[in-house]
Amino acid sequence: MATVNIRRDVADPFYRYKMERIQSKIEGKGNGIKTVVANLPSVAQSLARPPSYVIKYFGFELGAQTNTNPKDDRWIINGAHQSDKLQESLDGFINRFVLCKDCKNPETEFVIKDGRILLDCKACGQRTNVDIRHKLSGFILKNEPKGGKKGKKEKMSRRDRAKLEAQENGSVNGTDRSPHESNSDKDLDDDEAVAAGSDDEFTKQIEEGAKGISAADGDDKEDEWAVDTSAEAVAARAKELPADLKRSLAFDEDDDEENGFSVYDQLGTWIDEQAKEKGNVSKVDDVEIYKKAAELGIESKYKTLTVLAQTIFDDNIVAQIPKRASMLSKMIGESEKHQKAFLGGIERFVGNDHKDLIPKVPQILMTLYQSDVINEEVAKPWGTKASKKYVDIATSRKVRQAAEPFLKWLEEADSEDEESDDE
Repeated sequence: MATVNIRRDVADPFYRYKMERIQSKIEGKGNGIKTVVANLPSVAQSLARPPSYVIKYFGFELGAQTNTNPKDDRWIINGAHQSDKLQESLDGFINRFVLCKDCKNPETEFVIKDGRILLDCKACGQRTNVDIRHKLSGFILKNEPKGGKKGKKEKMSRRDRAKLEAQENGSVNGTDRSPHESNSDKDLDDDEAVAAGSDDEFTKQIEEGAKGISAADGDDKEDEWAVDTSAEAVAARAKELPADLKRSLAFDEDDDEENGFSVYDQLGTWIDEQAKEKGNVSKVDDVEIYKKAAELGIESKYKTLTVLAQTIFDDNIVAQIPKRASMLSKMIGESEKHQKAFLGGIERFVGNDHKDLIPKVPQILMTLYQSDVINEEVAKPWGTKASKKYVDIATSRKVRQAAEPFLKWLEEADSEDEESDDE
């Protein structure tokens, strides 16, 4: 299913807030003609609003009768209405009843208070008023959204939730841990870098590049690669970016963010800009990519692999993987978490951005496997169950169905190995 930015005035392909494009079907003839909005529940879920609010808004804007509580999940608008017209009408709903009036972020919830409808923004913390004069406002007041049980994280204060998210992302007191920080009293973090000292070709290239950097102002060469990765320093570097480069990748809810964008956004944007400047993403050098990730303090983070999977390839991905294998192997190591994040990025890359590559999923996975980027201990479980972590569930199933020849090959290879052992 094709997706679009929730704010369609934002052309950025890495904008994190997505929804399915409205899909409608016109049925009947004459006075009985009607339009069925097939994917209204999915669209409404992306906006965190009840489908009844959206369909009612369409009815008010188009001057047509609608059904707001269908038992068969068929959301109907009387009359013939094309999908693009409904999409334009949905933009109006989003502007009036979803986007925060202050920061224009869609992470809002309704709060009904004293006959008013407030948008409580989870991004900036502001509460702004919805225009009570609109007909839909009256409908909302009569049909207040039902409050569901909140999860443990939602019940926390914003400060406590931020601390928990920082810990989950491998941070301590808001500061990213160094990839080589001592862990003598606890297990190694999944985000910790692959052990230093590897003599593979990629590592040699990085070391050669480091030697070429002259020490500034008499500093020792050991300090040349030191980068301040504190939250304040990252925010300061991010603020220097032009406004159109402050992009948001569609990650999980617990991204490392500062002022609405993250260091992962910066890496993805930088790779994209380099690809445009050089004319082809294949010309963006692996060493430079690694150095940029190190500059941002995320060369050892598992989410970095999701960014790379979406940005360092194009339609020639099968041929490009072996050339990127050294860098990817170094950044992934033996970490299952890193491999899963990389596969998630590949899933989004082919499922959302390059759907014509879905038939090539077996070749892509085989090449990743043969290049030692992923192993079968991760690939097999990944292939057994669809997930909506990186794409919608329908797309996830489609990608895994396409992967079946590769997964079957893994099973057969295991069977042959067992037979050989028995002999």
